[in-house]
Amino acid sequence: MAKTFKNLYPAIYDFENLLAAYERARQGKRSRPAVKRFHYNLESNLIDIQNHLIWGTWKTGQYRHFTLYEPVYRTGAALPFRDRVLHHSLVDAIEPCFGPRMISDTYACIRDRGTHRGADKVQDMLRKVQREHGKAYVLKADISKYFQNINHSILKSIIRKRVACQRTLDLIDEIIGSSADPDNINPVGIPLGNLTSQLFANIYLGELDLYVKHTLREKHYARYMDDFCIIHHDKHYLHIVREIIENFLWSQLGLKTNQKTQVFPVALHNGRALDFLGYRIWPTHRRLRKSSIRRIVRRMRQMQKAYAMGDIDLEDIRPTVHSWIAHAEHADSLGLRRHVLARFPFMRDEVHRPPEPAAEDFSDLEPQAVGFPDPGAIQAM
Repeated sequence: MAKTFKNLYPAIYDFENLLAAYERARQGKRSRPAVKRFHYNLESNLIDIQNHLIWGTWKTGQYRHFTLYEPVYRTGAALPFRDRVLHHSLVDAIEPCFGPRMISDTYACIRDRGTHRGADKVQDMLRKVQREHGKAYVLKADISKYFQNINHSILKSIIRKRVACQRTLDLIDEIIGSSADPDNINPVGIPLGNLTSQLFANIYLGELDLYVKHTLREKHYARYMDDFCIIHHDKHYLHIVREIIENFLWSQLGLKTNQKTQVFPVALHNGRALDFLGYRIWPTHRRLRKSSIRRIVRRMRQMQKAYAMGDIDLEDIRPTVHSWIAHAEHADSLGLRRHVLARFPFMRDEVHRPPEPAAEDFSDLEPQAVGFPDPGAIQAM
């Protein structure tokens, strides 16, 4: 029987832990009005959260709904900042209950297991299968409307396999049920936008991981949130596995795969790349997704215009550029990085150029002239 964890609740309302949760919640959001208001009365706000938790009177705040257009069109929901502080504290307390049980080849919401490590591992799997059998096929699957179809009752039962602290379970149940339709006796769906939703979603499909690895005993399997793949040398075998997995997903988790799920060969000729974890992956090399390139070009164009108008400074630009470079350097992209950085010089319009120091001559601008690293020496950053 799996180990269960008790007496987790005091750590959630501990003042020092709430303070640390606040620091994590405001990272990258310090300038937002809600964060500033919370910070202005920081101690009293944290004590207020603490008191609600101690007395068992915590209620989730009002959701604010929004639309995301990238990477695909979808809707999300955000909570007030005080809720986000609590969610950070809760996740910090319960994540260790589930992390050790996650298989080694799931790459979402787990420390030191991000997309770059996952892409490396999947490429190693492709190379091994091709080396041993001369060809590699992939079952690439996506879950249809994953967050909207997570069943609350099933999720709660999965969490109870590891968490045995009743007050913590009561808090988790309150958060899970906070977005439910009160008229639905069997509610489904958790809001895309909550930190807890990311963890709950990973825990939910952890059941699939265990089934594929321990029951089906698949060696070459990897998952990132609601995307997963299995690599094998036999195309017919993967079609059989696909049917078995789809039966498990529906009968045990109430989920279905979407129309993008398919089996195909991975090869330069008479095949294609595995589009996974932000890269197009072959056994021999990998490249950035075309959508990733379009996004950075669009973002660079926006920042270039804003910089020319004086609305942002180079310090606002560098984090975006450095983040993209860090992602791109894990693919064969040296020429692409040089091209993108050279294509978007950042220069002030004459009317917005500050009088001091004197205006510079950007006629022969190189990417590093505005403080960006030379892509050819990216490892030396």
